[in-house]
Amino acid sequence: QVQLVESGGGLVQAGGSLRLSCAASGRTSSIVMGWFRQAPGKEREFVAALSWNGGSTHYIDSVKGRFTISRDNAKNTVSLQMNSLKPEDTAVYHCALSTRYYNGISAYTGTDKYDYWGQGTQVTVSS
Repeated sequence: QVQLVESGGGLVQAGGSLRLSCAASGRTSSIVMGWFRQAPGKEREFVAALSWNGGSTHYIDSVKGRFTISRDNAKNTVSLQMNSLKPEDTAVYHCALSTRYYNGISAYTGTDKYDYWGQGTQVTVSS
C-alpha cells in the first residue's frame, strides 16, 4: 500500500513563499510525481510534474518561474517550492504518484495519469 503525505501548507501574504513536501511510503515503482491543486468550486488542476529518474519537469504556465518541483530520492520525498505567491494560488495542494509510462513528462497533466494521491495541504495567500 502506497501512502503520500503532504506537509508545509499555511497562510502567507501575497509575494511570500512556501515549501510543500510530499513523503511517499510503501513499495511501488514511481515513474512521475506530480502536484495538483483544487480551489473551492473548481476542478483539480495540474501544477507541476517531475520524472523520478530523469529529472524532467513540466509546469502549468501560470506558475513557471515562480514554482520549482524537486525530489530527494534517498528520502522518498518530492517538494514544491513556491515563490512570489499570488491570491489566485490559494487552494488545497495534492501530491500524486504515477506508476505508468506515457510519452514525455508533458503527458502527465491529467488526474487520470496518476495512481496514488495524498490528502492535501491547504495553501492560503492573502492580498
